[in-house]
Amino acid sequence: MKLGHYIKRVESSKEFKKFKKEHSKAYLCAGFFVIDLEAGKNMHQLDYYLSNGKVATAIVDKGVKIRISKQALKKKLPEINEKAKLDVDVLKGIVHDEMQNQSITSSIKKIIAIAHMSDGKMMWNLQCILDGLIMLQVHIDDDTGNILRFEKTSLLDLVRKI
Repeated sequence: MKLGHYIKRVESSKEFKKFKKEHSKAYLCAGFFVIDLEAGKNMHQLDYYLSNGKVATAIVDKGVKIRISKQALKKKLPEINEKAKLDVDVLKGIVHDEMQNQSITSSIKKIIAIAHMSDGKMMWNLQCILDGLIMLQVHIDDDTGNILRFEKTSLLDLVRKI
């Protein structure tokens, strides 16, 4: 589904309307999605930046629940001010095609996708967990669907660094 579907679902809820009365200057700053291809337990949430630097998270699964972070961020997050063109469900296909181009034969187990604004453009930042403790970091331009970054690492390499 498109990001707009989740925005509409959140912003039409009673919980969000009550939240918006208390935080009228809050704005959408990110979409956070976990696509679990193994267990099928997906998670969908939208993040709203508050004027005090905190972030309110609206969890969309099983109704809408809004939670506000306890600590403020040091950096102001940019507002998502355009409609996302890419569908959340299409992201897997884009990554899979690039995996084939790079001769990566492992299967995708989980995708953590974050929609956000970067340099005035809508971007998708993906962390993909594959078979064999392989991890992919993928950045996709929402406007064109082009992959801007595709980096393969092993989770074992991360453990060694720590």
